[in-house]
Amino acid sequence: MTALGPHSAYILASYAISLAVVLGVIVWVLADQRRQKRALSDLEARGITRRSRGKAAREQAAADQTAGERTA
Repeated sequence: MTALGPHSAYILASYAISLAVVLGVIVWVLADQRRQKRALSDLEARGITRRSRGKAAREQAAADQTAGERTA
């Protein structure tokens, strides 16, 4: 601790707080990603799809969903 000088406690606390904040943001982003994917899956299960998808892609997604339900 002497290499950091007399302010070593402040420096180490700053690094610890920064690390905690970065890890918190990473966990929050991953949790939000899972929540958004689940919401998107729920919408697609109800037949609500994105407008940008073409008709063929919507039909393929419906076929994939039907095949997934058969295997489950």
